[in-house]
Amino acid sequence: RKTRTCIFTEGYPPLVPKDLSRTKLLSALNGARVAYFDARMPATTLVIAQEAFRQNISILVDAERPREGLNDLLNLADYVVCSEKFPQASKSYHEAWTETSSIPRALVSIILRLPRLKFVIATLGKDGCIMLEKCADEDSHLEEADVDNSMKSLTMRKDDSIVMPTCFASNVTKFRAEGIGSVCGRLYFGTSEKIPPSELIDTTGAGDAFVGAVLYAICANFSPEKMLPFASYVVSSIRCNQNSNKLL
Repeated sequence: RKTRTCIFTEGYPPLVPKDLSRTKLLSALNGARVAYFDARMPATTLVIAQEAFRQNISILVDAERPREGLNDLLNLADYVVCSEKFPQASKSYHEAWTETSSIPRALVSIILRLPRLKFVIATLGKDGCIMLEKCADEDSHLEEADVDNSMKSLTMRKDDSIVMPTCFASNVTKFRAEGIGSVCGRLYFGTSEKIPPSELIDTTGAGDAFVGAVLYAICANFSPEKMLPFASYVVSSIRCNQNSNKLL
């Protein structure tokens, strides 16, 4: 299936900022380790996100595509998961984002633009995902490398005979994106499960399943090398593959 239709409703009457007293906000966020937001209902979402920020609760933002209010949320984010179209979004949307020539370069731009970020993940559908994790820049003698070339090196390590999701990681490196800047961190390439077309059911909601698995992985303190295959496996098990009946 090449297209999909998603129906979203704000409810009736919709929840608005004036409905959210500080007492209600504190009660809703009590005990939370991570708060998840997208930019639907932007005014209300921002009020909740700002309270989570004040409470030192980590914030993950799902940046599917540029929306009203998304920039305000991203400025509060510790983690970002985005679609492959978002990082390079430009003329096709009414608000440009990075307008870079590649996704790896776009991830460098996002990390530099949002200094609070610990990592950013771009999902690539059947091609898996790319993650850039920021590391402390304490070693002035760190090797510097072009981020596009580094990504190519990681993808070349993929073994097409392996069906299950895997993860390939770089060393801590100063990744350079010409004309944009440099970021000290690690680059990860996560593969997706190879599902034969005859076994593919429906990819609707696959991105949401991936984000949910990432949230779980953050709370469970998974390493990126464990988190990315886990998230891809969750997607294939509960959203896409008719023969996946394994227990997670």
